[in-house]
Amino acid sequence: MKAAIVTIGDEILIGQIIDTNSSYIAKALDKIGIATYEMFSISDEKDHILQTLHYFQNKVDLVIVTGGLGPTKDDITKKTFCEYFNDNLVEDAVVLAHVTALIEGFYKRPITQINKEQALVPSRAEILFNKIGTAPGMWMEKEKTVYISLPGVPYEMQYLVNNEVIPRLVQKFKRPYIIHKTVMTYGRGESLLAEQIETWEDNLPKNIKLAYLPAPGRVRLRLTARGEEEEVLKTALEAQIKALYQLIGEVIVGIGEEEVIEVVVGNLLKEKKATLALAESCTGGKIAEMITSVPGASSYFKGSVVSYATESKINVLGVDKTLINDFSVVSEQVAKNMALQAQQLFKTDYAIATTGNAGPEKGDSEANVGTVYIALATPETVYCEEFNFGQPRVKVVDRAVNKAFEILYKEILKN
Repeated sequence: MKAAIVTIGDEILIGQIIDTNSSYIAKALDKIGIATYEMFSISDEKDHILQTLHYFQNKVDLVIVTGGLGPTKDDITKKTFCEYFNDNLVEDAVVLAHVTALIEGFYKRPITQINKEQALVPSRAEILFNKIGTAPGMWMEKEKTVYISLPGVPYEMQYLVNNEVIPRLVQKFKRPYIIHKTVMTYGRGESLLAEQIETWEDNLPKNIKLAYLPAPGRVRLRLTARGEEEEVLKTALEAQIKALYQLIGEVIVGIGEEEVIEVVVGNLLKEKKATLALAESCTGGKIAEMITSVPGASSYFKGSVVSYATESKINVLGVDKTLINDFSVVSEQVAKNMALQAQQLFKTDYAIATTGNAGPEKGDSEANVGTVYIALATPETVYCEEFNFGQPRVKVVDRAVNKAFEILYKEILKN
């Protein structure tokens, strides 16, 4: 099966809001074996909507449209659906009763004519009842294509997808299984990984596809298997991942989108009953942000000092001013001292420190733009690595963050 997802709204096209609905719907469809063929964002114009509906007619099995179902004049999806399906709007008594109860009972105000018009729906539409909002969803069919219209408000759309759309699709269509496995790797570039696993990739079964999803400092390898027998697909994927471990096991930190390195490192720290502190300069608190995004991080993460300016390194963190004067604020010596000061301040087993020139200008140091020093204090020692992550600035910061996690991960594994 193939699906198309269409979001309606000028606010998306001018960048006023970000389209998160398409991503949510695509993930939900993927879980039940429906592949998303295309995603469109279009304007609140009748002709544009009609052209889009016609474009997908019989080209895909399913079209899901979000947006344009509100009570104001610029919301024209229902009327446009009527024109496309040669239908007319009628008042749905169940929807009207729900809207009335919501407005008068929950919001404690009289219902208006505009509110009542939310109960107008195409006469031939199957209504997808929206218990948490006033705009119902609509299911309509034309020849070989199912069209579903949903409200654009994210939490209402999500409710309808989970409680109305997905159950109906599962019941109506026979679908193949689609299973994804994501292998999380850190510390090796996309091109080098591709070279190392080329023979393995060339010999993948025809029903298993590989995609490279690179980011600064890490590459996700997504394996996708499609077929009619779920257990057969799972077994095949497990065999391929086992073979992948034999080739690049040293850079694999986990399997699955949830096995990001901050989660893996956190689990290792909890397992070893070890603690961590940070002293961040050029990374500006991003390492701490990632660590604290993991539930339960307080059991191993004790705190961080974002000593961004030189004076805060001296006055807050307690870095030796002589080291800064002798070696520069961006140096191995200062990075090591930052790590040791954080370790002592928070009384932890491990402490990471970052200092560098992220650019675009050099700042308080003459070190080349892109230069970053990452130090790690352990229970036994402290050491530092120097990197040049190039430009632009955001790339330097992202790569420094991921490299810091990689260094810590490898150190914990040693013990």
